[in-house]
Amino acid sequence: MEIRKVCVLGAGIMGAGIAQALAEAGYSVSLRDIEDRFVRAGLDGIKKNLDRAVSKGKMDRNTADAVIQRIKGTVDLKQAAADADLVIEAVIENMDVKKTVFRELDELCPPQTIFASNTSGLSITEMASVTRRPQKVIGMHFFNPVPVMKLVELIRGFLTDDETFESAKAVVEAVGKIPVEVKEAPGFAVNRILCPMVNEAIFVYSEGIASAEDIDRAMTLGANHPIGPLALADMVGLDTLLFVLEGLHRELGEAKYRPAPLLRKMVRAGYLGRKSGKGFYEYAK
Repeated sequence: MEIRKVCVLGAGIMGAGIAQALAEAGYSVSLRDIEDRFVRAGLDGIKKNLDRAVSKGKMDRNTADAVIQRIKGTVDLKQAAADADLVIEAVIENMDVKKTVFRELDELCPPQTIFASNTSGLSITEMASVTRRPQKVIGMHFFNPVPVMKLVELIRGFLTDDETFESAKAVVEAVGKIPVEVKEAPGFAVNRILCPMVNEAIFVYSEGIASAEDIDRAMTLGANHPIGPLALADMVGLDTLLFVLEGLHRELGEAKYRPAPLLRKMVRAGYLGRKSGKGFYEYAK
């Protein structure tokens, strides 16, 4: 199936980033959120990214203007999704919310429309179960920041068919990303490996074995990681990290996925990382 128009649901950091990447590749994009202020914030963020690219000589002004013209912001779900070939949801990581979204989409969109979720670890099969097109539901897990990160995990649900997979893969490649095929499992591939590593770094820090700075320095210099695990946790969001770890622990039932008590304490205190201004490090707000 050829994809021409894409609807992105959720104008936050991930949704706006996905919309920008799609528009840069020439797709017509509808960016929808539940309130106009969220839509405006998403569009403003995209414009700032494009202006920065122009100022650094990575993109000319005409190209940047054409990209932003391809993105239409709206709060109207029907207007955004009814004629879309592909809908990518990037709403909050809550299964009930995502299932509600997919039920609404199933009523609005024609049978051939593909539904994709940007979830970082929730079940694609469960989301698909509330639709009449489970074979056309797939996971497309982009990574933050979307305009920069090259990887996209493509996750087949239990009933995802080959045509849907190949169509999603073609979109991923068209936006200049590299897809990896992943079978559905808690945390998929990247978070299944990455989050326990970050969690262990939090245990090391909480036990007083090393400072946050030295833990991160050790992993960047000793393991050649581009960013240390505690700085990465702050960037991802400690609440998001906790959510993923809780899901892994609940689904797989193994102690190695148990969230570090310090992580829970910090989230309860509102120390969420970069987005709150405080995490393992402090950030200017």
